[in-house]
Formats: sequence, structure tokens, C-alpha cells
Amino acid sequence: MTTLPGTTLPGAIAAHGFAFVPAAAMRAELARHGSLDDWAAFAASWNDLGRDTYMADGGRYRKRRFAVFTAAPGEPAIPRAAHQPHYQSRDYNPLNGGIARWFAPIRDDIAENTSFTTILRFCRALFDTLCADVAWHIEVHQFRIEARADAPGKPTPEGLHRDGVDYVLVLMIGRENIERGETSIHDLAGKPLGSFTLATPLDAALVDDHRVYHGVTPVAPIDPALASHRDVLVVTFHRKPALGGAGR
Repeated sequence: MTTLPGTTLPGAIAAHGFAFVPAAAMRAELARHGSLDDWAAFAASWNDLGRDTYMADGGRYRKRRFAVFTAAPGEPAIPRAAHQPHYQSRDYNPLNGGIARWFAPIRDDIAENTSFTTILRFCRALFDTLCADVAWHIEVHQFRIEARADAPGKPTPEGLHRDGVDYVLVLMIGRENIERGETSIHDLAGKPLGSFTLATPLDAALVDDHRVYHGVTPVAPIDPALASHRDVLVVTFHRKPALGGAGR
């Protein structure tokens, strides 16, 4: 679901439960909240991720870093929280859930990077529009999925899923020597609602996690003799009841 002329991004998500935003439109959305002037340094940080050692399928194809932020109603700041584990119940992640997973933290220089903070401010403004006057627990994941000819990489090894949060941004950072990786969206009854491929840096998927499932097909190298990877930033917002406010 690409947003159409005259259709706001919040309106598209409210109407359909998700939106695919092509890079040019996403760049314009982000420009309202800051700058991407240091994007090159931001994207280069994906070369410095740690191996995900919690893969229950035995895979060695995923690297990542992780950080937690908070946002309070009426407070413009989005401060970083103390480093902590990432946890999902097995209801949402039957493959890797049920345990506290400690990942390498997102580097301080990247957490303070202008492109990074612009993305967080964009998410905060968008999700505040969809759900006002709540406190947010924000989790940010840098993911790199690597692939070989004999071992395709799995962006969503748990399959079609929900994340157990409220809203999700998946932002394409870059692809090198990679094919496939189609994102599909399904309603809660399993009916397909749409599909698209995040192919260009800044292509984005936005998801209302209460209303839809999402998943991504495995990726494979175009040239098996060369290194290949798919880099994305995933930002999740989980609302908590604010003092005097409502939430779920």
C-alpha cells in the first residue's frame, strides 16, 4: 500500500494497517524532522555489527546491534535507556522467543548520528498522531542478513509474524549482491493484503502490529562468488499507559 496523492501516511496506516513508502517519499517525510546529511556514516555502521548467537535454527546469517529509547507525553526528548535485553514471548517468536537476548549495543556515535535521530523523531511524530498522550518504549535494531548460494539468508526466520508491539518501521539501509527479500502483509485471518520489496535505501514499511502480520522471503546472492547482504533498521514503538492517559 503506497501512500497516494492526497492520502496522509497516518491515514494510510489507519485505513489499511500498513503502508509501503518508496524512498523518494520517505526522504521527504524524514526531511520534515531533521537531516540525513551524515547518512553515509550511518549506513557504514552496518559493517560493525555483532553476530546474532541466539538463532535456534543454527543459522549464522544474521548480525545485529540493539538499543532502547523512551518518549514521554509532552516531552520532545527521546532519551536512550540503559542497555537491556530484547525479549519476545514464544507467542510472537516461536523460533527465538522465550528468553532474554543480549545483543551488542548500538554504538554511541550512531545513536547520536543526525540521520538516526531524524528517523526516531519521524517515528515519534507519526505514531503520536496515531496514538496520542502515551509513553513509548522504543526498541531499535540494526540488522544485517548475509547470504550464500548454499545458505540463503532469512530476514524473518520465524516466518509470518507479529512483533508484540504497537507500531513497526522497517527501513532499507542497503542491499549488496542480493536478490529476493519480498515483504508480505497479511491480516489476522491470514488473508494477503499486499507485498513489496524494499530495494532502495530509504524504502520503508510501516506496520500496525495489532492488525497485521508481516514476513520477508529469504534472500540469496546474485553472484555466488561475491559477498552479499541486506541491511535494515527496525524501530518498534510499544505504548505504555501514561499518567492520566489510556493505553494497552
